Amino acid sequence: MRRTRRALAQWAAAAAALGCALAPMGAAAQPLEYAVKAAFLTKFAAFVSWPGGAAPPVRICVVGDDPFGTALEAAAGGAAVVRRMTVADRGAGCHVLYAAGSSRQSVAQTLAAVRGAPVLTVTDAARGPARGVIHFVVFQDRVRFHIDAGQAAQGGLTISSKLLALGLSVKR
Repeated sequence: MRRTRRALAQWAAAAAALGCALAPMGAAAQPLEYAVKAAFLTKFAAFVSWPGGAAPPVRICVVGDDPFGTALEAAAGGAAVVRRMTVADRGAGCHVLYAAGSSRQSVAQTLAAVRGAPVLTVTDAARGPARGVIHFVVFQDRVRFHIDAGQAAQGGLTISSKLLALGLSVKR
């Protein structure tokens, strides 16, 4: 319990520092925006319970056109395995899946491919309106996110109240 609180405090401090550093979103701020999103992606798994538990290491998949460059590996620091994929399916073995979309598989098609599977899907308002369990938005010049706890439950995932408290909104 103490370790979880410490991890949450460290994560919140890092996210706040990155969020505070985030300048108004323009073309020049995009690399920083995706560095912040990468930091969030690497921390989300610590606040989610998978059916039967998630066997380490956590696998983060980016499906489609990758907006992160090396930021995701840098944020993971070896604590997670990062995979890039052109298309997703239920058997991909992802714990966290960022649906970026591409000409081969849209964000909506990616979400449909893993619907009901124990995968924490993450989408991005900058890449379209389709929404995963967590949906990134830029709100008041900060990277924030909405959470769909009902969609998470359909995949057998339980999201910690600590993460739910950080959401801009929570759909039950």
